[in-house]
Amino acid sequence: MRPFEYSVLLHGEAIKFIEYPLQCDQLLSFLSLPSQSKSSDNNYRSKLGPIKLGSSGLETPVCIPSEREILLKFKHHLIDRSNRLSSWNNASVNSNCCQWAGVVCNNVTAHVVQLHLNTTEPHPDDYQFDDEGKSIPAFLGAMTSLTHLDLSHTGFYGKIPPKVGNLSNLVYLDLSYVVNGTIPSHIGNLSNLPEYLYLGLANLSKAFHFLHTLQALPSLTHLSLSGCTLPLPHHSQPSALNFSSLLSLDLYYVYYPFFPKWIVGLTKLVSLDLTGNYIQGPIPDGIQNLTLLQTLHLSENLFSSSIPDSLYSLRQLKFLRLDENKLNESISNALGNLTSLIKLDLSSNLQLEGTIPTSLKSLTSLVQLDLSWNRLSGNLTDQIGDFEKVVELDFSFNSIGGTLPISFEKLLSLKYLYLSNNHFIGNPFKSLKSLCKLSNIDITNNHFQGVIKEDDLANLTNVKLFSGKGNNFTLQVGPNWCPRFQLSHLDMGSWKLGPKFPSWIQSQKNIRYLDTSNTWILDYIPTWFWEALPHASYVNLSHNHIHGKLATILRNPLSINVVDLSRNRLCGKLPILSKDVNWLDMSSNSFSETMDDFLCQKQHKLMQVQFLNLASNKLSGKIPDCWINWNNLVVVNLQSNHFIGNLPPSIGYLSLLQSLNIRNNSLSGIFPTTLRKNNLLISLDLGENNLSGTIPSLIGESLLNLRILRLRSNSFSGHIPNEICDMTFLQDLDFAHNSLSGNIPSCFSHLNAMFEKNKRKIPSTISNLNFLSRLDMSHNHLKGKIPTGTQIQSFEASDFAGNNLCGPPLPINYYSNQKVPVTDNIGTKIDGHEVNWFFVSMAIGFVVGFWTVVAPLLVYRSWRYAYFSFLDEMLYKLKSY
Repeated sequence: MRPFEYSVLLHGEAIKFIEYPLQCDQLLSFLSLPSQSKSSDNNYRSKLGPIKLGSSGLETPVCIPSEREILLKFKHHLIDRSNRLSSWNNASVNSNCCQWAGVVCNNVTAHVVQLHLNTTEPHPDDYQFDDEGKSIPAFLGAMTSLTHLDLSHTGFYGKIPPKVGNLSNLVYLDLSYVVNGTIPSHIGNLSNLPEYLYLGLANLSKAFHFLHTLQALPSLTHLSLSGCTLPLPHHSQPSALNFSSLLSLDLYYVYYPFFPKWIVGLTKLVSLDLTGNYIQGPIPDGIQNLTLLQTLHLSENLFSSSIPDSLYSLRQLKFLRLDENKLNESISNALGNLTSLIKLDLSSNLQLEGTIPTSLKSLTSLVQLDLSWNRLSGNLTDQIGDFEKVVELDFSFNSIGGTLPISFEKLLSLKYLYLSNNHFIGNPFKSLKSLCKLSNIDITNNHFQGVIKEDDLANLTNVKLFSGKGNNFTLQVGPNWCPRFQLSHLDMGSWKLGPKFPSWIQSQKNIRYLDTSNTWILDYIPTWFWEALPHASYVNLSHNHIHGKLATILRNPLSINVVDLSRNRLCGKLPILSKDVNWLDMSSNSFSETMDDFLCQKQHKLMQVQFLNLASNKLSGKIPDCWINWNNLVVVNLQSNHFIGNLPPSIGYLSLLQSLNIRNNSLSGIFPTTLRKNNLLISLDLGENNLSGTIPSLIGESLLNLRILRLRSNSFSGHIPNEICDMTFLQDLDFAHNSLSGNIPSCFSHLNAMFEKNKRKIPSTISNLNFLSRLDMSHNHLKGKIPTGTQIQSFEASDFAGNNLCGPPLPINYYSNQKVPVTDNIGTKIDGHEVNWFFVSMAIGFVVGFWTVVAPLLVYRSWRYAYFSFLDEMLYKLKSY
């Protein structure tokens, strides 16, 4: 459903205003008083007659039988899997259609006046159709008393039947996600439609006269065409349109690459949304004519000018979004004219630079300010303390430095603070410790430092998300400290928490994400730890000196989705896993004995693990032949252990496997022919073993997706099979230190992927990425200009060093060309091999498939930060793997 007024909705919580659409269940009761009642409640009551009160409240009218039959006929066109229409039946106890879900009747005439089949959470199986029921039933046109009709998200699909034009009393029509095709001219008969028309996702590409048709609705005030397919401009389209009463226009994601010039004539507009249309060029002149605008959304376009001063003349603006464009230069001091602003979002404009204007202090009504992902510099001043109403501040991913102003302590309404990836210094808790409403704090990757004591955290009782990795803090608390907050996300990577294991974590009952990597812990993991985290989905204790036998500490199978215990001193047998584990990294420890119990569990349950890294341990014996229950694996790394014998046949059941590394063991026998089944393999490394025999032709016949094939330092003999020349994606081929003979196949000259390795430009499509938290392309053979994009220029020059690249963020006219050796994940030099970037793309593909919260990431910023912190860690690991 659509808004009736505006507000800020932050993280699902309404702060004060209403900006985003209300859902159907919220709106249903409101719509019993149509929107004209806002200005004159008496006018609406005169239409419906007096409201009768019975002994238990409003008297419910009894519906008209003919209209009941129409509704029942309508229901038969649906397959209602969620049973939302269970009340729609002819049973005597429930035959009154005025009491059915989604139906509203006039209290006097008993006519059905409102029909709401919209659902707040549509499910693809909720409504399905037979061959006769795909289109909107024409007989709905017989319900001429209808004033409100909402069929959005119901699954109807097709053209609007002409008989909809008979619904002359409609004041509200929502056919979003329904319409496909032209809008019939009969819609012009809806001359009484005074306000709302919503046609989201309609295919209007051939409806050249559609906008002219809408001009037959002279009282239209709210028009939404979000996600529609509009016809491209041509000579028959209007340069001006007379929507003299239009207050709200939504052209969100219509992919219309030109600014519609007729919009600047809609002088009564209060809300304009042109988000996501790839409109190029400067922000057009004429918008300043829309002097009544309160909401202006121009996000996710390609506007490439500076922000024009004329935009700052719109003094009624409350909500201004210009994020994710190519705006450049600095922010004018004229910004201070917009004193009514409640929400300001200028984020993700990578050429927007300079200092934050001092006039920002005039925007004292701000509730939300987002200046993230730009190139802003300078320091924050004490004027920030004037934002007494502010709930969210986001300055992340800029070059802002200095200490936090002491005036931060005045921001008593602040709940969400994001300062990550800047150059802040000092101890931020001196300014933040009094902000008792803070919920999310992200100060990752700055130059903050200092000793944090119990008193610094005593008032932060509402913090749910805290991320402070990449600073130089020491947490100094007593052994019996019990924090007053309950965190769901905790990232204290690189803090000094040790040498004892932080016992206060036991008090945090809601932890979902925990990162205490590289925190100087020289202790064992206490027995309470795993049971104290019943809701955890990510635990990272890597890069410490944690010791002990993990298998004896665990009372139950390890059940956390993502577990990283790498680079510690854990020993003994590998722990037993539950099927809930998706990502497990226990590399660079001292685990010993065999893998039998770990891999061949008695329950014979299907495991969900997709990433398994047991490299650089002391595991021994044969690799068990129990892989049939691990068929979700994508990455397996068993390198640098003491395995012997043949590669087991059941590894061929890993149909999703993309990377297999068993380098530096003592495997014997011939090349494992079972690998022919693993046709998705991208990387295969069996080097530094005792394999013998010939290199079979099946490699080139079955493993056609391989990009890396390493068989070095074995005892292979015979000739190199010609079939390898069919591996067109091969980039890294290493057969060194074997006993091969014969000629090198002449067709090797056709392995173009190898020869193109030294000729690459960074692909221009990388500029479309706008959510990376880390990117390192240093020390490769890349050349040319670094693509300009939403985010790429925000990274450091060092991330592109060791190539032959130019352009921002590198200095002007600078080509970087130094080279350094590359190390693997245990710190040893790889002979002549360089980082292969398929690992990065593979990681992204894997994580997207594994982490099933992608859609909520677009809504909940706290989830988004947690996710990208996770992704940052995993990309780093795979890059060095």
